[in-house]
Amino acid sequence: MRSDMLTSILTELNGSSADIEASGIISTDGLMIAAVLPAGMDEDRVGAMSAAMLSLGDRTAQELARGELEQVLIKGDRGYVLMTHAGKEAVLTVLAKPNAKLGLIFLDVKRAASSVSEMI
Repeated sequence: MRSDMLTSILTELNGSSADIEASGIISTDGLMIAAVLPAGMDEDRVGAMSAAMLSLGDRTAQELARGELEQVLIKGDRGYVLMTHAGKEAVLTVLAKPNAKLGLIFLDVKRAASSVSEMI
């Protein structure tokens, strides 16, 4: 039941912008909780990479006195990966197209992360 509700949040997030290609909710130890990913994308790999990068981002923000980590943004020539905390025990990861309107995606991701946080 909870998994269905989380998947529903992700489906709504993906539908909020044509620029969002995939999304997932991952536990901080790298286990996929819910995902809306394209066929052929490995859930385990997305989970492990998301948890590792968010952990590294947390540590970097802490060590360099930048305060509490809000998000990690990775830009590649084929698009973006955006990760943000969704409560204390989960990470919301979004994959977006290279020409994405990031301002709108940040807003949608923040709303979705808040909904996930309430549910987990």
